[in-house]
Parts: sequence; C-alpha cells; structure tokens
Amino acid sequence: MATVKHIQSLRCKEIMHSEKEKMLSGERYDPADPDLVAERLRARELCLELNSLPPRASDARRQDLLTRLFGTPTDAYVTPPFFCDYGSNIELGSNVYFNFNCVVLDGAKVTIGSNVLFGPAVQVYTALHPMGVDERRSGIEFGEPIFIGDDVWLGGGTIICPGVSIGDGSVIGAGSVITRDVPSGVFAAGNPCRVIRPV
Repeated sequence: MATVKHIQSLRCKEIMHSEKEKMLSGERYDPADPDLVAERLRARELCLELNSLPPRASDARRQDLLTRLFGTPTDAYVTPPFFCDYGSNIELGSNVYFNFNCVVLDGAKVTIGSNVLFGPAVQVYTALHPMGVDERRSGIEFGEPIFIGDDVWLGGGTIICPGVSIGDGSVIGAGSVITRDVPSGVFAAGNPCRVIRPV
C-alpha cells in the first residue's frame, strides 16, 4: 500500500512540474516539450483555418473557430490574419476587436478586458529568452504575463513587452513600444512608450 501511495505522489509531482506548468508559472521551461509542441501546432492549425475563411463566412463558423482557439466561448471579432502561440492562455472580456495582422505570443497568460480595440499589426509578447548566451543556446524560455484593462485602445503597430499592465480606459499611440506599466485613463505613446496626458 505504501508503494502505491509513493508512486501516486511521484506522479503528482511530475504533473505539477510539467513543462506547461513551468511555462504558466513563469519558470524556465523547454518549448520543445512534445505536449507544448502539440498545443502550438493545434493553435497554428486553428489560426490557419480562421485566416483562410472566405470574407462572407458565417458568424457561427468564425465563432466556432475562436471558441476552439481560445478554449471558451467569446464574442470577440478577429479580423484575419491573426496569429498566436497557444490561444488557450488568452483570456478575453466581452466586445474585443482585433484588426488585421495581430500577433499574441501567449506562453504566459494574456488577460484582455472588455471593449478593447487592437489596431492593425499590434503585437503582444509574453515570451522571454535568457540573457546569457549559454543558457539561451539551450533553447530554454520563460515568460511574463500581460494585463490589458477595460476600454483600452491600442493604436496600429503597438508592441507590448512581457510583464506589462495597461490600465482601464487608456489610449496607446500608433507605433508605441510599451516596456513599462501604463496607468488608467491616459494617452501614452512613443518608443519607449510614456504618458503624454490624461484622457
């Protein structure tokens, strides 16, 4: 009996320290893990289907693909082409709009509030690589989550770097590179992005 309990305990520890668990907890992980590779392939296949839909495809067909991609029903409108790593690590509020060519690297969690507008070619990056050459060569990665509040408008070409939070009601100017948190209710722009004025 003790042996069975010991084996069950070891299995629980293995599950808790899977590469996916490490990835989602912000630890260094191996992206070549077969389970993670399979999840990324699944997301790419769903993105390919979404991006290949004819312009007059039914809303039901689009919403079915988005539900499968994000892992939960959503009323988001995604204008193809759209690309993401996993999809299931993106949490969407209601009435979210993505314009053409948006990219979300969701190795860590990406939380997006309600009534958020993504301009064309907005890029959301949670992924990070080690600074040290030897560790980087090993292929190990890690990530930091991103939070986008309600009623945010991200201008075209905005890049959101890992670990950033954007407060409710803020507007980000086109072409901005956001490297630090942006408070609520401001217009911010530039590279690096900085607060210009309240809105």
